[in-house]
This record gives sequence, C-alpha cells and structure tokens, in this order.
Amino acid sequence: MIRLWHVAQSRSLRVVWMLEEMGAQYDLIACSFFDRSLRGADHLARSPAGRVPALEVDGQVMCESGAILLYLAECRAPHLRVPEGAAGRAAFLQGVHYAETLGAHLANLTQHHIVLREDAMRSPTVMRLEAMRLENALRAIGPGWVAGEFSVADIALGYSVWMARRFVVLPADAAVYADLVHARPAFQRALVKDGPAQIYTRDFYPPPQG
Repeated sequence: MIRLWHVAQSRSLRVVWMLEEMGAQYDLIACSFFDRSLRGADHLARSPAGRVPALEVDGQVMCESGAILLYLAECRAPHLRVPEGAAGRAAFLQGVHYAETLGAHLANLTQHHIVLREDAMRSPTVMRLEAMRLENALRAIGPGWVAGEFSVADIALGYSVWMARRFVVLPADAAVYADLVHARPAFQRALVKDGPAQIYTRDFYPPPQG
C-alpha cells in the first residue's frame, strides 16, 4: 500500500495527481498546517522539516515532491518519464527543475499574502517584485507539453502554473498550458481528492498598489 500525507492545495497535490495518472491504489492521509500534527514526532520522522508531502512506498519514506515524482515514474510509470539519452530529455529535466523556480516565487507570494496576516509584517515592495518576477518567468511556459508528450515534468510544472493564477494573469502561452493541465482527467480526479481549501480562500491575490 502506498500512503500519502497531504495538505489541500499544497505541493503534495503534485503527488496526488501523479498517483491518479498512474491509476495507483493509495491511502490519502489528510493533514493541516493549522494544528500541531505536522510537528509531531511521528510526522517529523517522515519529514524532518515538518512538511508535506510524505510518501510511504516500497518500504521507504520520501518527503521531497520532485524526487517522489521522478522515483514513481522510474519505478512504476516509465511512460511518464523521458529516459536518459532520448530526444526531449533536456527539455524534460529543464521542466522538472524550472518548476522549482516558479515555486520559489509562489512560496514568497503565499508567505506575504496569506501566512503573514498583519499588514505591518508584509513588504508591498517584495509582493510587487515577486508578482512581476513570477509573470516574467511564466513567459517561458507553454503552449504544449514540456517534452512533446505528457510527462512528470508537466506534473511538476503544471502544478506551479495552476497555482500562479492566484497571483498573476497568465501570459497567453502559459494560459493555454494551464488549460491543457485542467483538461486531464487525472488532474480533475486529483482536485476532487485534494479536499476543502486550506491555504488559498480567494481566487486572486493582486499585488498591492504602488
């Protein structure tokens, strides 16, 4: 049995999506950022930083979503990876890791708009800069699948583009790409399993006016 510790709307949604693409049987364990469950000794043994995802698979536990995607593709879903030496391998690797570039901007914007609840804690300048940087980074995305055919690079990147709509208006090609993501049946199933919103309670969080 595969077991996944998950918080709605977080990066663990990437793993839910992956498992749905695989048609895997798994146990989804819903967690929250707003209680102490992720700081308990049991969870810290799974994820030392007290984060999600945490995945128990093949007698081991993994807690980095990018590594989880690559491992599952390598061991259980080879059709969702581009093998070494194959055409599209460079684009595949670029897509997997470019998702982390987008993720850094998303994390900073989430911190400022949502986690820092008091206006005095926030930096309007950082919020505007991060939104601008995110929008610029999104200009490299789309309109088609990263390596020509759908792969785990698109799960990694697609989640980041999907979340970016909370903070910026997507450039035209990125918007086409987001529509491709949304149309995948496995992504739709993952959204259903994701659960009630815990992080983003609004559709859009605009940068403060300068």
